Amino acid sequence: MDCIQTFSSIYHRDPEATAFCPYRVCPIGAHSDHQHGRITGLALDKGITIAWSVKRNGVVEMTSLQFSKRAQWHISGVSSVKENDWADYLRGATLELAARYPLQVGISGVIEGSLPIGGLSSSAAVTIAFLSALCRANNLHPSNLEVIQMAVAAENKYVGVSSGKLDQSCEIFSRKGHLLYLDTLDDSYELIPENPACKPYRIAVFFSGVERNLVGSKFNMRVDEVRSAAYALKALSGMEYGKFAETFARDVPVEVYEQYKNRLPEPWRRRAEHFYSEYARVVEGAEAWRRGDIERFGKLIFESGHSSVYNWETGSDELKTLYEIMCRTDGIYGGRFSGAGFKGCCMALIDPAYEESILRTVRDAYLAAFPALEGKYSDYVCDSADGVDFE
Repeated sequence: MDCIQTFSSIYHRDPEATAFCPYRVCPIGAHSDHQHGRITGLALDKGITIAWSVKRNGVVEMTSLQFSKRAQWHISGVSSVKENDWADYLRGATLELAARYPLQVGISGVIEGSLPIGGLSSSAAVTIAFLSALCRANNLHPSNLEVIQMAVAAENKYVGVSSGKLDQSCEIFSRKGHLLYLDTLDDSYELIPENPACKPYRIAVFFSGVERNLVGSKFNMRVDEVRSAAYALKALSGMEYGKFAETFARDVPVEVYEQYKNRLPEPWRRRAEHFYSEYARVVEGAEAWRRGDIERFGKLIFESGHSSVYNWETGSDELKTLYEIMCRTDGIYGGRFSGAGFKGCCMALIDPAYEESILRTVRDAYLAAFPALEGKYSDYVCDSADGVDFE
């Protein structure tokens, strides 16, 4: 791997170990984890690898093959003010780990991603891989749930992205050949195995060629809008309500939404409509997967993508075009934006028998619409994989 070779080139010795965290896709359940919704997830057999060694002086020194700036800080001296660079996720993770466990040593590491950035939760994957390395260096053994909580806190509190726990949960709880079915309200989950009756499938990823950054996108605004809808619904219906930041759409029954939705400002109504319809799609999707009905599961993925465009109102022109191409391409069971939907990529469950024609059809149609992205657009076909197990 390039990260191992680069580590040896920088430090003139081999790394002591490597840490790996897979990327993830969320077929159904997007834009709902931050409102305590239910989600489905699959970890991919591609992800983030960190080649690392212990630094006895307590310094953390990280190099990324995707970014030019090397980052450095001390395990006991992380600045409370973020530096607005790629390593803020790792600084935040260091603070969260140090608040729970005594850290004795730092690490030097080189980070390598096997796919382009955007839409597969690379930020969560690099954070979890980093925590895996730093915990191993310090002989620490947090639970899987603790790691999820630390990684989410680093993203929410330090980086400033109002995300939920979907990404981190998928990257830890997922297992090869199983669909993760998670309730983010209480972290209860089920790993639903592939039904023997299920038709073959693989996971295609189509990168638009345009990268994204959630901190600078409308992601946080969308979260505020759906939370505003929930807060207003509580007030309109006479439900008790407290602090705005402690309000979630999951608090409000769907019957209350149906009764009062027409009194909401239109943007808020659309955000709430996505949450409630997505919740129903996840529940139905889990049952479709359980009985091996991948065609129905795929149609629900397409419906989820449609709601993301028209109710959640996300998606760049590039991603909307990719979504429309997938909808009319033979052999694709279902597809949607992957991640927040602000640039990045789309994912699809595909029939392996159509793999070559799918890649060709999507590529040709997309580059016909955006010829300037020739050389930047890319596509990959993956399989499901195990998440990182800290326990």
